[in-house]
Amino acid sequence: MKKNIFFTGICAVMLVLGACGPSAKESGSEHKTSGSEEKEKTSSLKMLENDKTGEYLADANGMTLYYFTKDEPGKSNCTGECLKNWPPFTAGDFDVPDGFDIEDFGTIKREDSGSEQVTYKGYPLYYFSKDKQEGDVNGQGVKDVWYILNSKTDLK
Repeated sequence: MKKNIFFTGICAVMLVLGACGPSAKESGSEHKTSGSEEKEKTSSLKMLENDKTGEYLADANGMTLYYFTKDEPGKSNCTGECLKNWPPFTAGDFDVPDGFDIEDFGTIKREDSGSEQVTYKGYPLYYFSKDKQEGDVNGQGVKDVWYILNSKTDLK
């Protein structure tokens, strides 16, 4: 009888300790990804094409990226109400498609929020709030100051 109680007690202690032990992630036995799998997880910009606009740059989800001709290199002039329609593009690390040089991309620190915004050749990049799905280019040419970005865009 004493052996059964002792054995049951040991099993109960082991179950409690097992439940309180580290998870697989904490213990270092998590699945490591190979270099190619890691690269697939990296956010990548991509080129899309539209009958009206031709090729243009989009984020990893296919959302179109725009620049504002009233911006200056290193400075966003889209603030306040403007940002409701033109949210800043703020991705971290990303790859760029053929035709683009990663060295042309950088970031600025926004004066209004202090957040980082991605730039192309110094010009801040934005989304358009009326683009709802991959391939939308509803912001192209808005008020003759908002335009899509492609590898032929000459920002000066």
